[in-house]
Amino acid sequence: MSQQGYVAAPPYSQAQPGIGGYQGGFGSGPGQPLYGHYGGPPQAFTAPPTGTITLVFGAFPKEQTQKNHNYNSGHFLLCVAQGPMQSPPPPTSSVAQQPFQTAPPPAMGQPQMPPGPQSPLMPQQMSPPMSPPQSPAVNMSMGGPPMGGPPMAGPPMAGPPMAGPPMAGQPMGGMGRPFPGPTPPGPGGQFGGPIAGPQPCMPGAFPGAPAALAGPPQKKLDPDAIPSITQVIEDDRAQRGGQVFSTNLRGQVPPLVTTDFTAQDQGNASPRFIRCTTYSLPCTADLAKQCQVPLASIIKPFASLPKNETPLYVVNHGETGPIRCNRCKAYMCPYMQFIDGGRRYQCGFCNCVNEVPVFYFQHLDHMGRRMDFYERPELSLGSYEFIATMDYCKNNKPPNPPAYIFMIDVSYNNIKSGLVKLICDELKTLLEKLPRYEGVESSVIKVGFVTYNKILHFYNVKSALAQPQMMVVSDTAEMFVPLLDGFLVNYQDSRAVIYNLLDQIPDMFADTNESETVFAPVIQAGVEAFKAAECSGKLFIFHSSMPTAEAPGKLKNRDDKKLVNTEKEKTLFQPQKGVYEQLSKDCVAQGCCVDLFLFPSQYVDMATMADVPSHTGGSVYKYNNFQVETDGEHFLRDLRKDVQKSIGFDAIMRVRTSTGFRATDFFGAIYMNNTTDIEMAAVDCDKAVTVEFKHDDTLNEETGAFMQCAVLYTTISGQRRLRIHNLSLNCSSQLSELYKSCETDSLINFFAKSAYRAILNQPLKNVKDILVNQTAHMLACYRKNCASPSAASQLILPDAMKVFPVYMNSLMKTAPLVGSTELSTDDRAHQRLSVMAMGVEDTQLLLYPRLIPLHNLDVSSEALPAPVRCSEERLADSGMFLLENGHSMFLWLGQASPPDLVQNIFNLPSLAHLQGHMPALPELDNPVSKKVRSIISSLLEKRPNSMKLQIVRQRDKPEMLFRQFLVEDKGLHGGASYMDFLCYVHREIRQLLT
Repeated sequence: MSQQGYVAAPPYSQAQPGIGGYQGGFGSGPGQPLYGHYGGPPQAFTAPPTGTITLVFGAFPKEQTQKNHNYNSGHFLLCVAQGPMQSPPPPTSSVAQQPFQTAPPPAMGQPQMPPGPQSPLMPQQMSPPMSPPQSPAVNMSMGGPPMGGPPMAGPPMAGPPMAGPPMAGQPMGGMGRPFPGPTPPGPGGQFGGPIAGPQPCMPGAFPGAPAALAGPPQKKLDPDAIPSITQVIEDDRAQRGGQVFSTNLRGQVPPLVTTDFTAQDQGNASPRFIRCTTYSLPCTADLAKQCQVPLASIIKPFASLPKNETPLYVVNHGETGPIRCNRCKAYMCPYMQFIDGGRRYQCGFCNCVNEVPVFYFQHLDHMGRRMDFYERPELSLGSYEFIATMDYCKNNKPPNPPAYIFMIDVSYNNIKSGLVKLICDELKTLLEKLPRYEGVESSVIKVGFVTYNKILHFYNVKSALAQPQMMVVSDTAEMFVPLLDGFLVNYQDSRAVIYNLLDQIPDMFADTNESETVFAPVIQAGVEAFKAAECSGKLFIFHSSMPTAEAPGKLKNRDDKKLVNTEKEKTLFQPQKGVYEQLSKDCVAQGCCVDLFLFPSQYVDMATMADVPSHTGGSVYKYNNFQVETDGEHFLRDLRKDVQKSIGFDAIMRVRTSTGFRATDFFGAIYMNNTTDIEMAAVDCDKAVTVEFKHDDTLNEETGAFMQCAVLYTTISGQRRLRIHNLSLNCSSQLSELYKSCETDSLINFFAKSAYRAILNQPLKNVKDILVNQTAHMLACYRKNCASPSAASQLILPDAMKVFPVYMNSLMKTAPLVGSTELSTDDRAHQRLSVMAMGVEDTQLLLYPRLIPLHNLDVSSEALPAPVRCSEERLADSGMFLLENGHSMFLWLGQASPPDLVQNIFNLPSLAHLQGHMPALPELDNPVSKKVRSIISSLLEKRPNSMKLQIVRQRDKPEMLFRQFLVEDKGLHGGASYMDFLCYVHREIRQLLT
């Protein structure tokens, strides 16, 4: 740490039904359609017209695109036109060769392609208020009618009219946020009740369609013609990679999370700390309701900064403390306007005029700016820290340095597996690396040790002792700490005694037969120890089984596969109330964060056991059927990262906003006692809080919108500080500005968290219906209000959101949202809780894994090979691919992998000799082997969690595990392919617009 400031330096069966409203393979349709259009009467849905699928690119009018040169102007069109295309021949254009670059807007006076003929599918009334000129179209025909069915007669672009009145001029109202309130009525989720009439599915288009409806042989739509995440990532890297991103402009959209850039703080917080779903807020609540785009920020207050970026400056105003607004309590920041010659300032958040304290007075220059503007971080930077005064401390006393307590389950399983010895051996070296500030010789964090099974053993490791002393507490109902002096000690002072203890623990319990354990009393013991020492801290709990011993918090098996896909499935994700709920409150009140390392061999009720960690800013790590030989290094990597993370303790966070909007909802590893204060026993560099905003008045386009995140916390040296992050956003009455300023990665983080919270109270089918519906509404609103008039058969996507459907489809195929009895309940609960605390980078990678080809490695290049799309079609029999998503890592080997490649990497003559699981790649002295190991090491280093490398051969049984990560394909446990989902969403959009 810099002294300058605290710096965040199984068998598989047939696919289950997927999203509510369509089958995993889009076979025969459901008996009733799920959605009517917004606000309209129930309606029957007729099959979409058949014909050619065409890609067209359009651009925003020039005057719109020039407002912010950072936006990739334009939008993406996927067209489903009936019969032979009658549009004018495509002009020759470079866009045809570069399918994912938008066409430039037409030059002044250039002839423009007229809109297609009007039809019942695109009534005249649908013309948007702003009609941008149609740009040159590039038709990329794929042949064959992909939507199935025989060709229909009639004029070009004509089709059967949709039932229900057109949406002439009606705003698209509706859902404020995705999952409010109780279970939505009817099969259509939140969007209305049952809809009468049959719903023919797209006949013959997809596997499982009735043979009688199959129609002529189908030609597949070229997968290369639909938006690709890997292409979007590569384009952003090419355009913005390696550049400096200065935060001096309001509402500036940052580079993608996958792009390497250098952030330069010039008045707004770095995107490493705050990212938004859109950087241009709609001016009114009606506009927000109409577009359905969630307005949210993902805040990672302690994000790690790369070495080439300036650490946060620390401001010390002495006993006066930080300067803040008298009315709204916002802290001094660049959005305060100094007036009256510098004697007063107007708050940028509530407009209250405040007196400037005498010690803080400074004259203004001819621009009305203070003369010391660049000398004060709080006036010129987006992020900085204040030293807090005693008023910000508990009981008006300075806090003590935090403590770490290591609590080891010494029951039969953990001793016999060798886990206890592994932990004790590792702690000897790991305790040397406890977090500390740069320039300080040793960490001031104190350490303590507890072992337990049915009873708890506390250890006195006072430096004066020759041998450690054990004290046993067998009454777990009334937990207390039997010693104060000697339990929490400075590691450097007591090193010899601690070494002695760690050597003895495995031997002390070597002959144990005790298999029952307690769990809640273990956490309670940690809380009591911190209370007695008057400090905050973290518990590292290493546990292996469900707590079945007679004690508070005893759990029983409630894993019932019969509940899957029923109304009661939500109970599998809900923690058992009572003891653990109270424990969470106690932990947060004391600043006690819980990190849980679980080593289960069967069901342990993860939903309940992980409840305390998930409310205290902690993490949960899970190692199924742990074996030291194959999983030891994987676990130790997690433990090392976890112990060494930069972290703040006993934290309270408040998000303030300027007038017109406010923070209304919060997601994360947090606890909330009221509606505004986010409490975290600890917050580390990987934890993010997602905050949703709502309008309570009209926003002003000229002044924009401001937000300030303030985190009060205790540093690892025991100092109370305030960390401040400020961000300014644009406001606009034009929906096109909002869509151009969207960030898909942030949007999907919000949707993942809101969906994962919703499944605690609603059936999975309803949650997925709402996700599909919201996707369709966002895109339909764009189509209606921002796109050029065009045929209803065209699917038009905003350029900034063109890959949103891929992410959304991938989200709906994740374990928590797939109702499959083949997935472990604990694994589903674990993923649900992990995602709730994730930042944007982590959700992006989880939902769209990297698939990296390794067979054509350039061993001389520093760069990682370019990833390919996550689809089976991208694999090659002669190839070798590395797949990683931040939690799992696979090395996939094609059955025709070249022998020399196998020899170079595994030191084996052929794949046939690669039997079973290899715990690690052999360290061979050849360039290919070194390069592959270097790529794997660099990926493991970057990610918050360790990943266990699993080596799978093509067509071997374990390959099924690998295939579930190919997210563009049909899901193994249900869920559509990307292509099918895109067609489905298109159908929903057309219903909304009819």
